[in-house]
Amino acid sequence: MNRRAIAVLAALLLSGTAAAAHAATAEEARVFLEKAEADLRDLAIRADQASWLQNTYIVEDSEQLAAYHLERLGVRRVELAKEAARFDGLSLPPDQARKMLLLKTALTLAPPSDPAAAAEVTRLGTAMEGVYGKGKWCPPAGYPKTGEEGEDGCLDINAATRVLKKSRDPKVLLDVWKNWHAVGAPMRKDYERFVKLSNQGASELGFKDAGVLWRSAYDMPPDAFTREVDRLWEQVRPLYVSLHAYVRKRLRETYGPEVVPERGPIPAHLLGNMWAQEWSGIYPIVGPKDAASGYDLTALLKAKKVDVKWMFKHGEGFFTSLGMPALPPTFWERSMLVKPRDREVVCHASAWDVNQVDDVRIKMCTEVDDENFVTIHHELGHNYYYLAYKDQPILFRNGAHDGFHEAVGDTIALSITPQYLVRVGLLDKEPATSSDIGLLLREALDKIGFLPFGLVIDQWRWKVFSGEITPQSYNKAWWELRQKYQGVAPPIPRTEADFDPGAKYHVPANVPYTRYFLARILQFQFHRALCETSGNKLLNRCSIYENKAAGDRLWKGLTMGASRPWPDALEAMTGKREMDATAMVDYFAPLQRWLDEQNKGVPTGW
Repeated sequence: MNRRAIAVLAALLLSGTAAAAHAATAEEARVFLEKAEADLRDLAIRADQASWLQNTYIVEDSEQLAAYHLERLGVRRVELAKEAARFDGLSLPPDQARKMLLLKTALTLAPPSDPAAAAEVTRLGTAMEGVYGKGKWCPPAGYPKTGEEGEDGCLDINAATRVLKKSRDPKVLLDVWKNWHAVGAPMRKDYERFVKLSNQGASELGFKDAGVLWRSAYDMPPDAFTREVDRLWEQVRPLYVSLHAYVRKRLRETYGPEVVPERGPIPAHLLGNMWAQEWSGIYPIVGPKDAASGYDLTALLKAKKVDVKWMFKHGEGFFTSLGMPALPPTFWERSMLVKPRDREVVCHASAWDVNQVDDVRIKMCTEVDDENFVTIHHELGHNYYYLAYKDQPILFRNGAHDGFHEAVGDTIALSITPQYLVRVGLLDKEPATSSDIGLLLREALDKIGFLPFGLVIDQWRWKVFSGEITPQSYNKAWWELRQKYQGVAPPIPRTEADFDPGAKYHVPANVPYTRYFLARILQFQFHRALCETSGNKLLNRCSIYENKAAGDRLWKGLTMGASRPWPDALEAMTGKREMDATAMVDYFAPLQRWLDEQNKGVPTGW
C-alpha cells in the first residue's frame, strides 16, 4: 500500500515540548482539530498528486515536485503533533480524544524541525525511491538471452523476477540475482543519512528513535507490540520449519548437493523470487509427486485470452458481489494499470486515495498471470477500504491498524477457490479433493513462505534505527537476520560494499513492513470468521463470493476506519479481540500432516 495514503493521518506520540494542559480548553481543542484536519486534507491531496506524478513519470522535475509537497505535509504533521501535546490530560469527548491520539501515532517519517534537515530527509527519500524505480540489469553483449529483456535489452525488476520464477539454470539465476541486487549499493550512504535524520525527527517528538515511533502505532506500548509479533510468529513457526525442510529436500534433488546443502540455509536465488519472500514460482519442481496439482490459474487466464482490464473488472466484481459499490469512473480514467512504453515508472503495485474521498487509483505494471490476478484483488482491497471509511472524519480515514489494510484484499483472494473460478467461467468444474494438497502447497509456498521475511525487514530497521546495527555492519546484520528467521543465505559472498536491503522497495521507500506479516495472520482470521458467517467451514475450499451476509460483516468493520482501537474493528469482523494465527494453522492443517509424512528422516531447521 502507498505509504503517503497512510501518512495523511498525521504525526506521533508525546513531544513533551508544549505548554501545560491546564492552559488549554475543550473549545480550543475542538477548533484545533478542525483546523488540523483541514490542513492535513489539503496538504495530503497536493502531496499525493505530486507523488502520483513522481511514481508514474520518473524525471528530475517530478521528483523535486514530490519532495516539495511531501516536505510541506511532513513539516505540518510534525507541527500538529507538537501542538496536540498542549491538550494532554484535558477531558475531551471520545471522538476528539481519539483524534488527538491519532495525531500522535500515525507518522512513519518525522522530518526534523530544522527546515534544511526536513528538506534533506524528504529529498533523500524521493531520490532513493527513484534509484530503485530506475533499477535495471543490462546483460553484456553475448550473454544468452533469457527471453524477458525489454526493448533496450535490459531486465527491470518485473523481468528479473520472471526469470527467477521460470529459469532452472542455477548460473542464470545467480547472475540475475547478483546484478539486480547491485541496485542497492548506490543508495547506501543516502540511507545512512536518512536514518540519522529520521531519528532526529522522532526524537523531537519524544521517541527514542524512529523504530519506537513506528511500534507506537498499534494501540499498545511499543514493547508490548514487539512481544505480540513474537507470539504470533511462534504460533506459525512450526509450519514454516516443516515447509522449509520439504522445499530444501526437493531443491537438493533438482540442483544437486553441490548447490543445495542437506542441512543449513537455502541459497536465496533458488526460491523463485528476488527476495525469497514468496516461493510459488518453484512449485513446478517442488509440487507433490503423487498428488494431482489441481489447476494452473495462469494457464486458465491465457487460455481464455483475457486482458488486464478483464482481470480488474473481475476483481471489482468480487467486491460488488458482496454488496459493495462499483468503483468510481475516475478509477478507470486515472489508474495506471499497465507499464507505459514511453517512460520510466515505479512498477511496484500500490493503491492510492488521492483526494481522501473517492479518487481511488491503482498503479501497477500488470501482466496476465496468477500472481497479478491475486495482486489485483489485494490492491482493490485497499481501494474498497478507502471507500468504506470515506465518510469518516479525515483523521479516522485509515485502517484499524496498517495490517488491516493489507489483509482485506488478501482475505478476498483466499476466496479465489475452484468454486469461484467455476462461477466466473475459468474452470469447467471443481477439481476433486485429491488435488487439495497440491493447491495448499502452492498457496503455502507464498503465504507461509512469506512469514519470516515479513518480520526480517523491520527487525533489521528497528535495530538500525536504535543503533544496535551500525552502518559498518548493515549488510552483515541483514543476512544474519535472514538466516535466523528465513533459513536462507546469499548465493555468493556479500560485503559491506553491498547494500542488499536497498534492493527491496520498502526500504528505500521507508514503508514499514510488519504490516504485511500481520496481514498474513489477519487474512486467515478474517477468512475463517466470514466463512463461518456464510455457512462454509471447509476453509481451504470456502469462497464468500456472492454472499451478502459475509459482505455485510466485512463492510461493518471497514467503515469504522480508525475511529476505534483495532480490537473493536477486529471484533466486528471476527467476534474476537486478539489477533490469532491459529486460523492459518487450521487452514493448512491437511498440508501440515502431509509435510510431516514427507519429512520423515529429513533434517529440519538450519
